[in-house]
Amino acid sequence: MVNKKLQVWLPLLFSLVLIIGMLLGYKLNDKGGNKNGFFASNSSNSLQEALDLIKLRYVDSVNIGELEGKAIQEIMTELDPHSVYLPPVKVQSANEDLAGNFEGIGLEFNVFSDTVNIVYVIPNGPSDKAGLLIGDKIVAVNKVSLTQKTFDTDSIKKYIRGDRGSTADLQIIRESKQLLVSVTRGNIPVSSVDAAYMIEKTTGYIKLNKFTENSYEEFMQAMENLQKQGMQSLIYDLRGNGGGFMNEAVDMADEFLDGDKLIVYTAGVNNKKREYRCKRPGLFEKGKLVLLVDELSASASEVLAGALQDWCRATIIGRRTFGKGLVQEQYPLSDGSAIRLTVARYYSPLGRSIQRSYENGKKVYMDELWERFNSGELLSADSIRLHTDDKRFMTSCKDTLYGGEGITPNFFVPLDTSFSQRKIVRLLTETNISNIIYLYYMENKQQLAQYKTAHDYAQSFDATGLWNKLVKTANGSYDFSKLSAQEKNLLQQRLKAQLARYKWRNDGFYQVMNNEDAVIRKALEKI
Repeated sequence: MVNKKLQVWLPLLFSLVLIIGMLLGYKLNDKGGNKNGFFASNSSNSLQEALDLIKLRYVDSVNIGELEGKAIQEIMTELDPHSVYLPPVKVQSANEDLAGNFEGIGLEFNVFSDTVNIVYVIPNGPSDKAGLLIGDKIVAVNKVSLTQKTFDTDSIKKYIRGDRGSTADLQIIRESKQLLVSVTRGNIPVSSVDAAYMIEKTTGYIKLNKFTENSYEEFMQAMENLQKQGMQSLIYDLRGNGGGFMNEAVDMADEFLDGDKLIVYTAGVNNKKREYRCKRPGLFEKGKLVLLVDELSASASEVLAGALQDWCRATIIGRRTFGKGLVQEQYPLSDGSAIRLTVARYYSPLGRSIQRSYENGKKVYMDELWERFNSGELLSADSIRLHTDDKRFMTSCKDTLYGGEGITPNFFVPLDTSFSQRKIVRLLTETNISNIIYLYYMENKQQLAQYKTAHDYAQSFDATGLWNKLVKTANGSYDFSKLSAQEKNLLQQRLKAQLARYKWRNDGFYQVMNNEDAVIRKALEKI
């Protein structure tokens, strides 16, 4: 009988002893000043305590959420320049930027004479399927007039964009007729491949603007298409490409490198070394390869350039890259905000860290690009900062490389800072030339229809008529007769390229602009 009673109470006694022991242990840790003891994760820290005090005791009402955001932002400034806090309102746009798509109706517009004009319809997007055309004028969305002068571009976007599956009823004007077109919003792909075409009989050209979730797939489609056209050499343009997803760059490098070569590895205090190697036979392991970079090529662009340079697989042409060798991961917070936190550094196959120093703070770090200009580095190869006192790396092709300051190209091409170039850029930004080009396109569709490809257009189109339209429409607001022959040629080239964009998008734009590009000329020379 006693044994039966003991069997009933024994589990309860053990539980009681266990609880008492845990509480005693917690108290002993607390008295010893150990704040990481049992249940420590539930204790508030000094930052939370301060926010709670402000919420409960402060003389005026305050937005605690806003204070928390500012506190986190201030903390992030004490870390590296690429660790950032994203408030809830910025998270979606930041994610869309790298996702390679957004939700909307799939068109681009410009506002001319207070009227929203459609200047491009994305193929196979919702607007294309609904029958919208370049040149249509949108006067209202869901009965909200867009003709108000108080509406800026962002305001108009808010009315046009919306959740996937919702409907945008557009009132449009087409050739003086009013129409009502209903468009069902959906996911709109945004290509990261700006251009892909045969620049010479056996040489292909690809321009990539960023590394999104879809970049590798788009890159492969472009490569396969160019190979069908007889591509044996490739110019891969990463100028101005600020990076994105590193895994996309790794997959691209795998297409150029053979065997199981190391592409990049990452390591950090809280992240063990991780290697990324080639996994499959590449699509373009043998052909001649030239990579174009500049001072705005960063992060994933430098991963790709560093791997190809270390293995002597590509000739790098242009100017020293940005110098961002830090890996970020995004972590969501409970209020809808997020933190992009640097978790590791990446290293090239030879062990080079590409990251520039940020010891003197974020402002000095970001202003370094201006310092390159002031020091003459963007104009002369002799001024490139090599840090020759640092560790040297020797490639199999006997090139000496250095780490810590980005990727230094094999062949330098200076930035075009000529007065003529600056004058034309300023003229393009300060006048309504884009309006004039659009109107010319609308008036001359039949003439442009004779050019079946952007290549034919780039080689044969005479921009004289467009030039005359510009001079006539300007009506004395600018004296184009003051332009030198070189300046006139530069402006006509820009006009021709911008006009090509309406019909062939960026593919046409680059086929015109690349004809006069010094970096492209150097690349073709080396190929």
